[in-house]
Amino acid sequence: MSMWFWVLGACALAYALKLVGYLVPDRVLDDPRVGRTAGTVTVGLLAALVVMNAFGSGQALVLDARLGALLVAGLALALRAPFLLVVVLGAVAAAVLRLLGAP
Repeated sequence: MSMWFWVLGACALAYALKLVGYLVPDRVLDDPRVGRTAGTVTVGLLAALVVMNAFGSGQALVLDARLGALLVAGLALALRAPFLLVVVLGAVAAAVLRLLGAP
């Protein structure tokens, strides 16, 4: 089987899953537990993505300039800096750490 078969199959499955979502009754979606669960799962997935991108390299965990950039960005967020400034500060921190010789 070609790769296109799997790509089109995944597209069809994603579309079917989206259509099934429209069939969920409103009383289920109005339950407060559904909202809390959706919010918790979203935060957990985002945290896992950040950790894997900050510390992962292939099959290994590494500590490099990305850790410094994450710490600077986290500090900027804690100080309630605008999001664009958080991104720029993180990028500048990574660049400076790499310039100083961090891997």
